[in-house]
Parts: sequence; structure tokens; C-alpha cells
Amino acid sequence: MLQAIGSKKDLELLPFYDMISDLLENETVQNLKQFRHHVQTTRFQHSLNVAYYNYIFCKRFGWDARSAARAGMLHDLFFYNRKEYIRKSGEAFHNKRHPQMACSEASQLFTLSTREKDIILKHMWPMTPTRVPRYKESMVIVLTDKYCALLEVTIPFFRKIFRHRSAKSA
Repeated sequence: MLQAIGSKKDLELLPFYDMISDLLENETVQNLKQFRHHVQTTRFQHSLNVAYYNYIFCKRFGWDARSAARAGMLHDLFFYNRKEYIRKSGEAFHNKRHPQMACSEASQLFTLSTREKDIILKHMWPMTPTRVPRYKESMVIVLTDKYCALLEVTIPFFRKIFRHRSAKSA
């Protein structure tokens, strides 16, 4: 069963899944499962979380939910461990560099709309102040990316605390 963090729904049963199934079946996208992201999750799961919440939010407001979902799944499509990577002299920091890398990789694998490219390239705003989101959907990912990262870090932490407390009281 495919799930997003904080949701009990089986994503494979939703229209959302049909919008991104070709991405999920791609071997390169599947390779994101090999990279840890935000402590307790993988880059694949993080991207799926962001894609799902982008979709939910944009669908609710009648915006381009398909582009938001697809770009969310591709927004962190890069293949190095950011914590182990040694930056070369003059090279941009990870937060500024990886949106361009993800967009370039995604563009080689899939046909992206202008909106999808904008969503991927601008998802780190305001940390990338010269890349201001052009579309509503580009602003949504700025928020959902941070929301999902927060859930991915805090939910396992609180589960651990509550398990520890319930084990003590038993």
C-alpha cells in the first residue's frame, strides 16, 4: 500500500496515483529509495509526500493539481548524499544547487510543462531569493515541502517518545 505521511489513504486507489504512476514506475525515480532524507525517510517517500499534499491543496482550490503532483514527485530528483558531499570551491550550496539538478534530471526523463519546471526550480524559495515562484502551484510546493519535512522529522520522534513512555508504564 502506497501512503503519504500523515494520511491513512491508499494512494494507489486515488486519481492522484494515475497522474504520477508513470513517474513512480520509472527506474531512476525508484532509485530515490536508496537515499535517506530528513532523518527517518527516503528521498522517494519525501517526494511522494510532497506530491500528494501538493495535489490535495491544488485540487481543493481548483488549480493545476496534476502539474503540482508531478513536479512534487520530481522536485528532489538528484543522486548524491547531501550530508557527505564535499562542495568544490565556488560551487553553490546544496539548497541553491539541487533544484536546478532535479529539473535537469527530470527534463531528461520526462516531458515537463513550463509550470512543472517552475515548480521544481522554485521550490527552495525564499532560500533562493532570485528564483521567485511564478505560479500559484510553485508557491504551494514551497509550503508543502517544509510541511512534509516537519512531519518526517517530528512524527518518528514523537512515536519514539510515546513508545518509551508506554513501555515504562506497562
